[in-house]
Amino acid sequence: MSTPTTALPMQNLLNSMQGMASEASGKPAIADLSVGVSFGGALRESLERINALQGESAAKARAFQSGDPDVALHEVMIAGQKASVAFEMGVQVRNRLLNAYKDVMNMQV
Repeated sequence: MSTPTTALPMQNLLNSMQGMASEASGKPAIADLSVGVSFGGALRESLERINALQGESAAKARAFQSGDPDVALHEVMIAGQKASVAFEMGVQVRNRLLNAYKDVMNMQV
């Protein structure tokens, strides 16, 4: 169980993660995750957005390599950087969650 003092930083982390994912994908951000969305749901949604950004990046790269005149090099580079930043954010969140889990598991009861 989380206390109010630990729930607020976790909520801030989720709001921050949601905002970054929304900026990277170009979708509007959800204002407050505390209403009706579980932690697992928010995490799953963020991972799906990261996956979508990587898929979009790969699709643009393939289109550019095949000579599609509608895809410019700068679009490919921007999509690649968005996907890279989103992936790194996901890795950092995973690392922090894993460290928090290990800390909880190592607590003396």
